[in-house]
Amino acid sequence: MDVIELTRRLVSLDTAGCAENAAVALLAPLLEAAGFRLDVVEHEPGRCTLVAEWMLDQPEPPLCLSGHLDTVPFGAAPWRRDPLGAELDGDRLHGRGTTDMKGGVAAIVVAACRVAACRPARAGLRLVLTAAEETGSEGAAAVANRLAGRPSGPLVIPEPTDNVVAFGHKGALWLSAQAHGVTAHGSAPHLGENAVTKLAAAVTRIDGIEFAADDHPVMGRPTLNIGTFHGGLNVNSVPDHAEARVDVRSIPGQKHDLIRTVVSQRAGAGVTLTPIIDLRPVWTDPAGAWVTSATETVRAITGAPAGAPRAMSFFTDAAVLTEALGSVPTIICGPGKPELAHVTDEWCSVTRIRESAEILERICCDWCGC
Repeated sequence: MDVIELTRRLVSLDTAGCAENAAVALLAPLLEAAGFRLDVVEHEPGRCTLVAEWMLDQPEPPLCLSGHLDTVPFGAAPWRRDPLGAELDGDRLHGRGTTDMKGGVAAIVVAACRVAACRPARAGLRLVLTAAEETGSEGAAAVANRLAGRPSGPLVIPEPTDNVVAFGHKGALWLSAQAHGVTAHGSAPHLGENAVTKLAAAVTRIDGIEFAADDHPVMGRPTLNIGTFHGGLNVNSVPDHAEARVDVRSIPGQKHDLIRTVVSQRAGAGVTLTPIIDLRPVWTDPAGAWVTSATETVRAITGAPAGAPRAMSFFTDAAVLTEALGSVPTIICGPGKPELAHVTDEWCSVTRIRESAEILERICCDWCGC
Protein backbone atom coordinates (compact mmCIF):
# COMPACT_ATOMS: atom_id res chain seq x y z
CA MET A 1 0.00 0.00 0.00
CA ASP A 2 1.52 3.32 -1.07
CA VAL A 3 1.15 6.11 1.48
CA ILE A 4 1.00 8.85 -1.15
CA GLU A 5 -1.74 7.14 -3.13
CA LEU A 6 -3.72 6.60 0.07
CA THR A 7 -3.28 10.28 0.99
CA ARG A 8 -4.55 11.29 -2.45
CA ARG A 9 -7.62 9.11 -2.08
CA LEU A 10 -8.36 10.65 1.32
CA VAL A 11 -7.89 14.19 0.00
CA SER A 12 -10.34 13.51 -2.84
CA LEU A 13 -13.08 13.00 -0.22
CA ASP A 14 -14.79 16.19 0.95
CA THR A 15 -14.79 15.89 4.74
CA ALA A 16 -14.93 19.62 5.48
CA GLY A 17 -16.98 19.46 8.64
CA CYS A 18 -18.97 16.46 7.45
CA ALA A 19 -18.99 12.98 5.87
CA GLU A 20 -16.10 11.38 7.73
CA ASN A 21 -17.96 8.12 7.14
CA ALA A 22 -16.67 8.25 3.55
CA ALA A 23 -13.08 8.22 4.85
CA VAL A 24 -13.94 5.41 7.28
CA ALA A 25 -15.39 3.42 4.37
CA LEU A 26 -12.05 3.78 2.56
CA LEU A 27 -9.81 2.91 5.51
CA ALA A 28 -11.80 0.26 7.38
CA PRO A 29 -11.38 -2.53 4.78
CA LEU A 30 -7.62 -1.98 4.69
CA LEU A 31 -7.35 -2.31 8.46
CA GLU A 32 -9.77 -5.23 8.65
CA ALA A 33 -7.74 -7.09 6.02
CA ALA A 34 -4.63 -6.51 8.16
CA GLY A 35 -6.32 -8.20 11.13
CA PHE A 36 -7.65 -5.20 13.07
CA ARG A 37 -10.91 -5.44 14.98
CA LEU A 38 -13.08 -2.45 14.14
CA ASP A 39 -15.50 -0.36 16.18
CA VAL A 40 -17.30 2.46 14.37
CA VAL A 41 -18.95 5.17 16.48
CA GLU A 42 -21.25 7.72 14.83
CA HIS A 43 -21.75 10.76 17.06
CA GLU A 44 -24.11 12.34 14.52
CA PRO A 45 -25.38 11.17 11.13
CA GLY A 46 -22.56 10.72 8.63
CA ARG A 47 -19.82 11.54 11.15
CA CYS A 48 -18.00 8.38 12.21
CA THR A 49 -14.98 7.78 14.42
CA LEU A 50 -13.12 4.52 13.83
CA VAL A 51 -11.37 2.61 16.61
CA ALA A 52 -9.24 -0.21 15.19
CA GLU A 53 -7.48 -2.62 17.56
CA TRP A 54 -5.03 -5.42 16.92
CA MET A 55 -3.43 -8.06 19.19
CA LEU A 56 -4.59 -6.60 22.51
CA ASP A 57 -3.86 -9.87 24.36
CA GLN A 58 -0.11 -9.24 24.40
CA PRO A 59 2.01 -8.79 27.58
CA GLU A 60 2.22 -4.99 27.18
CA PRO A 61 -0.60 -2.48 26.52
CA PRO A 62 -1.12 -1.33 22.92
CA LEU A 63 0.52 1.72 21.43
CA CYS A 64 -2.11 4.22 20.30
CA LEU A 65 -1.99 6.21 17.04
CA SER A 66 -4.62 8.85 16.36
CA GLY A 67 -5.54 11.30 13.64
CA HIS A 68 -8.64 13.19 12.53
CA LEU A 69 -10.54 12.65 9.28
CA ASP A 70 -12.27 16.03 8.99
CA THR A 71 -10.87 19.21 7.48
CA VAL A 72 -11.76 22.88 7.66
CA PRO A 73 -13.78 24.34 4.76
CA PHE A 74 -12.06 25.52 1.58
CA GLY A 75 -12.64 29.19 2.39
CA ALA A 76 -13.89 32.06 0.21
CA ALA A 77 -10.62 32.77 -1.58
CA PRO A 78 -10.15 30.95 -4.92
CA TRP A 79 -7.66 28.07 -5.03
CA ARG A 80 -5.09 27.82 -7.79
CA ARG A 81 -5.67 24.05 -7.82
CA ASP A 82 -8.73 21.92 -7.11
CA PRO A 83 -8.80 21.47 -3.30
CA LEU A 84 -10.09 17.92 -3.83
CA GLY A 85 -7.82 17.20 -6.79
CA ALA A 86 -4.84 15.85 -4.81
CA GLU A 87 -2.49 17.01 -7.57
CA LEU A 88 1.19 16.14 -7.46
CA ASP A 89 3.78 18.73 -8.46
CA GLY A 90 7.30 17.59 -7.75
CA ASP A 91 7.60 17.07 -4.01
CA ARG A 92 4.32 18.82 -3.29
CA LEU A 93 0.93 17.15 -2.91
CA HIS A 94 -1.79 19.80 -3.15
CA GLY A 95 -5.28 19.86 -1.66
CA ARG A 96 -7.34 20.48 1.43
CA GLY A 97 -6.20 18.21 4.24
CA THR A 98 -2.83 17.25 2.78
CA THR A 99 -1.13 18.92 5.75
CA ASP A 100 -3.96 18.88 8.30
CA MET A 101 -4.02 15.95 8.46
CA LYS A 102 -4.82 13.36 5.82
CA GLY A 103 -1.12 12.81 5.09
CA GLY A 104 -0.69 11.92 8.76
CA VAL A 105 -3.75 9.64 8.75
CA ALA A 106 -2.48 7.79 5.68
CA ALA A 107 0.88 7.37 7.40
CA ILE A 108 -0.88 5.87 10.46
CA VAL A 109 -2.79 3.31 8.41
CA VAL A 110 0.14 2.30 6.23
CA ALA A 111 2.48 1.97 9.20
CA ALA A 112 -0.06 -0.01 11.23
CA CYS A 113 -0.71 -2.46 8.40
CA ARG A 114 3.02 -2.99 7.90
CA VAL A 115 3.55 -3.65 11.60
CA ALA A 116 0.61 -6.04 11.75
CA ALA A 117 2.20 -8.09 8.97
CA CYS A 118 5.27 -8.62 11.20
CA ARG A 119 3.20 -10.34 13.92
CA PRO A 120 5.10 -8.86 16.92
CA ALA A 121 4.66 -10.64 20.24
CA ARG A 122 5.18 -7.88 22.83
CA ALA A 123 2.28 -5.44 22.33
CA GLY A 124 -0.55 -4.61 19.96
CA LEU A 125 -1.84 -1.43 18.37
CA ARG A 126 -4.87 0.81 18.78
CA LEU A 127 -5.86 3.33 16.11
CA VAL A 128 -8.36 6.12 16.83
CA LEU A 129 -9.35 7.92 13.61
CA THR A 130 -11.72 10.66 14.60
CA ALA A 131 -14.48 12.85 13.26
CA ALA A 132 -15.04 16.51 14.11
CA GLU A 133 -11.65 17.36 15.61
CA GLU A 134 -11.56 20.79 14.00
CA THR A 135 -14.63 22.00 15.87
CA GLY A 136 -13.72 20.74 19.34
CA SER A 137 -12.81 17.03 19.27
CA GLU A 138 -16.40 15.80 19.34
CA GLY A 139 -15.43 12.49 17.70
CA ALA A 140 -12.73 11.81 20.27
CA ALA A 141 -15.18 12.68 23.05
CA ALA A 142 -17.68 10.20 21.59
CA VAL A 143 -15.25 7.29 22.07
CA ALA A 144 -13.52 8.47 25.25
CA ASN A 145 -15.78 6.44 27.56
CA ARG A 146 -15.09 3.28 25.56
CA LEU A 147 -11.35 3.78 25.97
CA ALA A 148 -11.29 4.91 29.59
CA GLY A 149 -9.94 2.34 32.03
CA ARG A 150 -8.58 0.05 29.35
CA PRO A 151 -4.82 -0.63 29.31
CA SER A 152 -2.97 1.68 26.94
CA GLY A 153 0.57 2.49 25.99
CA PRO A 154 1.74 5.91 24.75
CA LEU A 155 -0.11 8.05 22.22
CA VAL A 156 1.26 9.42 18.94
CA ILE A 157 -0.65 12.03 16.93
CA PRO A 158 0.82 12.99 13.51
CA GLU A 159 -0.63 16.49 13.34
CA PRO A 160 1.50 18.93 11.32
CA THR A 161 4.90 19.51 12.93
CA ASP A 162 7.15 19.04 9.85
CA ASN A 163 8.18 15.69 11.39
CA VAL A 164 9.65 17.35 14.47
CA VAL A 165 8.57 15.96 17.84
CA ALA A 166 6.35 18.22 19.94
CA PHE A 167 5.75 17.29 23.55
CA GLY A 168 2.34 18.87 23.98
CA HIS A 169 0.07 21.75 23.10
CA LYS A 170 -1.91 24.55 24.67
CA GLY A 171 -5.46 24.06 25.83
CA ALA A 172 -8.44 25.78 24.23
CA LEU A 173 -11.31 27.44 26.08
CA TRP A 174 -13.77 29.10 23.71
CA LEU A 175 -16.43 31.26 25.32
CA SER A 176 -19.58 32.91 24.02
CA ALA A 177 -20.06 36.32 25.65
CA GLN A 178 -23.58 37.70 25.24
CA ALA A 179 -25.27 40.94 26.21
CA HIS A 180 -28.97 41.76 26.04
CA GLY A 181 -30.68 45.12 25.78
CA VAL A 182 -34.00 46.71 24.89
CA THR A 183 -34.86 47.51 21.29
CA ALA A 184 -36.21 50.86 20.20
CA HIS A 185 -36.35 53.03 17.09
CA GLY A 186 -32.94 54.27 15.99
CA SER A 187 -34.21 57.85 16.07
CA ALA A 188 -35.03 57.52 19.77
CA PRO A 189 -32.12 55.55 21.27
CA HIS A 190 -32.87 56.92 24.75
CA LEU A 191 -35.94 54.68 24.81
CA GLY A 192 -33.86 51.53 24.41
CA GLU A 193 -30.80 49.81 25.87
CA ASN A 194 -27.99 49.15 23.41
CA ALA A 195 -26.60 45.61 23.68
CA VAL A 196 -23.81 46.33 21.19
CA THR A 197 -22.29 49.19 23.16
CA LYS A 198 -22.69 47.22 26.40
CA LEU A 199 -20.84 44.24 24.96
CA ALA A 200 -18.25 46.39 23.17
CA ALA A 201 -17.25 47.92 26.49
CA ALA A 202 -17.05 44.46 28.06
CA VAL A 203 -14.97 43.08 25.20
CA THR A 204 -12.52 45.97 25.52
CA ARG A 205 -12.06 45.08 29.17
CA ILE A 206 -11.72 41.36 28.42
CA ASP A 207 -9.12 41.98 25.72
CA GLY A 208 -6.79 43.52 28.26
CA ILE A 209 -6.69 40.54 30.64
CA GLU A 210 -3.26 39.46 31.86
CA PHE A 211 -3.66 36.02 33.41
CA ALA A 212 -1.83 35.43 36.68
CA ALA A 213 0.07 32.40 35.41
CA ASP A 214 3.76 31.65 35.33
CA ASP A 215 5.14 31.21 31.82
CA HIS A 216 5.46 27.60 30.74
CA PRO A 217 9.13 26.90 29.87
CA VAL A 218 8.17 25.75 26.36
CA MET A 219 4.63 27.03 25.66
CA GLY A 220 5.22 30.50 27.06
CA ARG A 221 2.22 32.54 28.18
CA PRO A 222 -1.51 31.89 27.79
CA THR A 223 -3.24 33.98 25.15
CA LEU A 224 -6.69 35.51 24.65
CA ASN A 225 -8.24 36.58 21.35
CA ILE A 226 -11.63 38.11 20.55
CA GLY A 227 -12.51 36.11 17.45
CA THR A 228 -15.99 37.34 16.46
CA PHE A 229 -18.46 40.09 17.31
CA HIS A 230 -22.06 40.24 16.08
CA GLY A 231 -24.94 42.46 17.09
CA GLY A 232 -27.98 44.22 15.80
CA LEU A 233 -30.41 43.47 12.99
CA ASN A 234 -30.71 46.81 11.18
CA VAL A 235 -29.16 50.24 11.33
CA ASN A 236 -32.29 52.08 12.41
CA SER A 237 -33.02 50.04 15.53
CA VAL A 238 -31.39 49.90 18.95
CA PRO A 239 -29.87 46.39 19.12
CA ASP A 240 -31.21 44.17 21.88
CA HIS A 241 -28.65 41.36 21.51
CA ALA A 242 -24.92 41.06 20.82
CA GLU A 243 -22.48 38.17 20.99
CA ALA A 244 -18.70 37.95 20.93
CA ARG A 245 -16.61 34.79 20.93
CA VAL A 246 -13.47 34.60 23.01
CA ASP A 247 -10.59 32.18 22.34
CA VAL A 248 -8.32 31.48 25.31
CA ARG A 249 -5.28 29.22 24.81
CA SER A 250 -4.19 27.94 28.20
CA ILE A 251 -0.98 26.41 29.50
CA PRO A 252 -0.40 23.53 31.96
CA GLY A 253 -1.24 24.53 35.50
CA GLN A 254 -4.11 26.83 34.55
CA LYS A 255 -7.60 25.82 35.63
CA HIS A 256 -10.28 26.61 33.06
CA ASP A 257 -12.88 27.27 35.76
CA LEU A 258 -10.65 30.01 37.13
CA ILE A 259 -10.13 31.45 33.64
CA ARG A 260 -13.90 31.67 33.19
CA THR A 261 -14.24 33.41 36.54
CA VAL A 262 -11.59 35.99 35.63
CA VAL A 263 -13.15 36.67 32.21
CA SER A 264 -16.63 36.95 33.74
CA GLN A 265 -15.48 39.38 36.40
CA ARG A 266 -13.73 41.54 33.81
CA ALA A 267 -16.77 41.48 31.51
CA GLY A 268 -18.95 42.80 34.31
CA ALA A 269 -22.64 42.62 35.08
CA GLY A 270 -25.03 42.17 32.20
CA VAL A 271 -22.74 39.87 30.17
CA THR A 272 -23.19 36.11 30.30
CA LEU A 273 -20.46 33.62 29.42
CA THR A 274 -21.13 30.16 27.99
CA PRO A 275 -18.37 27.66 27.11
CA ILE A 276 -18.28 26.46 23.49
CA ILE A 277 -15.33 24.11 23.80
CA ASP A 278 -13.21 23.27 26.82
CA LEU A 279 -10.05 21.31 25.98
CA ARG A 280 -7.16 20.97 28.40
CA PRO A 281 -3.50 21.58 27.61
CA VAL A 282 -1.28 18.53 27.12
CA TRP A 283 2.35 18.18 28.19
CA THR A 284 4.69 15.18 28.38
CA ASP A 285 8.12 15.26 30.00
CA PRO A 286 10.70 15.19 27.18
CA ALA A 287 13.09 13.24 29.43
CA GLY A 288 10.84 10.19 29.81
CA ALA A 289 12.31 6.90 28.60
CA TRP A 290 9.78 6.17 25.84
CA VAL A 291 9.66 9.79 24.70
CA THR A 292 13.45 9.93 24.49
CA SER A 293 13.53 6.74 22.44
CA ALA A 294 10.79 7.93 20.07
CA THR A 295 12.52 11.30 19.62
CA GLU A 296 15.79 9.59 18.73
CA THR A 297 13.96 7.43 16.19
CA VAL A 298 12.49 10.52 14.53
CA ARG A 299 15.85 12.26 14.33
CA ALA A 300 17.52 9.16 12.91
CA ILE A 301 15.00 9.07 10.06
CA THR A 302 14.78 12.79 9.30
CA GLY A 303 18.41 13.64 9.97
CA ALA A 304 17.36 16.73 11.91
CA PRO A 305 19.67 17.87 14.72
CA ALA A 306 18.54 17.93 18.32
CA GLY A 307 16.86 21.19 19.26
CA ALA A 308 15.04 22.80 22.14
CA PRO A 309 11.82 21.05 23.27
CA ARG A 310 8.81 22.12 21.28
CA ALA A 311 5.06 22.44 21.86
CA MET A 312 2.22 23.48 19.58
CA SER A 313 -0.14 26.42 20.03
CA PHE A 314 -3.05 24.59 18.32
CA PHE A 315 -5.04 21.86 20.06
CA THR A 316 -5.30 18.20 19.03
CA ASP A 317 -7.44 15.22 20.03
CA ALA A 318 -4.79 14.53 22.67
CA ALA A 319 -6.72 17.04 24.79
CA VAL A 320 -9.36 14.30 25.11
CA LEU A 321 -7.51 11.06 24.41
CA THR A 322 -4.42 11.45 26.61
CA GLU A 323 -6.54 11.58 29.75
CA ALA A 324 -9.04 8.97 28.52
CA LEU A 325 -6.19 6.52 27.94
CA GLY A 326 -4.85 7.06 31.45
CA SER A 327 -2.68 10.20 31.13
CA VAL A 328 -0.26 8.32 28.89
CA PRO A 329 2.94 9.82 27.46
CA THR A 330 1.98 11.70 24.29
CA ILE A 331 3.92 13.13 21.37
CA ILE A 332 2.79 15.07 18.31
CA CYS A 333 4.81 14.43 15.15
CA GLY A 334 3.43 14.61 11.63
CA PRO A 335 4.43 15.42 8.07
CA GLY A 336 2.70 18.74 7.43
CA LYS A 337 4.16 22.18 7.98
CA PRO A 338 2.15 23.89 10.75
CA GLU A 339 1.97 27.16 8.82
CA LEU A 340 0.19 25.41 5.93
CA ALA A 341 -2.72 24.15 8.05
CA HIS A 342 -6.08 25.74 7.12
CA VAL A 343 -4.61 27.96 4.38
CA THR A 344 -5.80 28.41 0.81
CA ASP A 345 -3.67 26.27 -1.56
CA GLU A 346 -2.68 23.89 1.23
CA TRP A 347 0.01 21.35 0.32
CA CYS A 348 2.30 18.80 1.97
CA SER A 349 5.72 17.45 1.10
CA VAL A 350 5.66 13.96 -0.42
CA THR A 351 9.03 13.29 1.22
CA ARG A 352 7.66 14.23 4.63
CA ILE A 353 4.61 11.97 4.24
CA ARG A 354 6.83 9.01 3.35
CA GLU A 355 9.10 9.88 6.29
CA SER A 356 6.08 9.96 8.59
CA ALA A 357 5.01 6.45 7.59
CA GLU A 358 8.56 5.25 8.29
CA ILE A 359 8.68 7.09 11.63
CA LEU A 360 5.41 5.62 12.80
CA GLU A 361 6.33 2.12 11.64
CA ARG A 362 9.64 2.28 13.51
CA ILE A 363 8.05 3.64 16.70
CA CYS A 364 5.37 0.95 16.52
CA CYS A 365 7.94 -1.81 15.96
CA ASP A 366 10.05 -0.60 18.87
CA TRP A 367 7.01 -0.70 21.16
CA CYS A 368 5.39 -3.84 19.82
CA GLY A 369 8.57 -5.92 19.56
CA CYS A 370 8.90 -6.49 15.82
